[in-house]
Amino acid sequence: MRLRGRKGIREELEALPRLVVLDAEKHKGKWKEFFGNDKPIHVELGMGKGKFISQHSVRNPDVNYIGVDMYDELIRRASEKALLAREELGLEGYPPNLALLRANIENISDMFAPGELERIYLNFSDPWPKSKHARRRLSHPRFLEQYAVILNEYGEIHQKTDSRLLFEFSLNSYAETEMQMRAISLDLHRDEVRDDLVLTEYESKFIQQGLPIHRCEVVVGASALAAYRDEKNARRSREAAKEREDLEKAKLHGSQA
Repeated sequence: MRLRGRKGIREELEALPRLVVLDAEKHKGKWKEFFGNDKPIHVELGMGKGKFISQHSVRNPDVNYIGVDMYDELIRRASEKALLAREELGLEGYPPNLALLRANIENISDMFAPGELERIYLNFSDPWPKSKHARRRLSHPRFLEQYAVILNEYGEIHQKTDSRLLFEFSLNSYAETEMQMRAISLDLHRDEVRDDLVLTEYESKFIQQGLPIHRCEVVVGASALAAYRDEKNARRSREAAKEREDLEKAKLHGSQA
């Protein structure tokens, strides 16, 4: 859907060089220089109006965030959300750890260097429901292969969607590219709204409508995978120890009966 921006919007965006980036390629491999620090970088691909990425930036000052979208009007609205997120906390100005990038995700390999990112968010991406358009889905293997390059050793992909079709397609894509999935949920807010997670505008609306939200995390980087395997093995060890303990208690109880 093409958004109609108001007159002079490009000039407004050009006046925010510390927040809005209109030329992605010149920052490839230099995003830490843009932010002026070595903090990990998390990117939301298709940020919409920017609520999610703005809230994350104020909640997590030790992480740098980049919201990506291709429309001037959405970048403008996101800049307003970024300012509002700070004002709600009694802070002035825009978040110093946030950049709003106007770019086409098709060119993501021209935007980020290998290992430059730590996390990618795919929130309510266009499901492109027609089979002939499957290659445009942001969880298509052709995109996942690029994500795997630009993510670092701790790299992860976090996805949320209301589309069952897209979610099933995504799970198959992750499996096809041999990526490790965890925390898979077919109805994220079934019991109660997860207040530990930042909600997007779409997500809040879908929750009110009673629609299920699908979510999963994908572990990509080598160090992240090693930590995941260690955690899984430790959990299995705890479960086995608990089973042995319960069995011993049952035997003791039986002998005393």
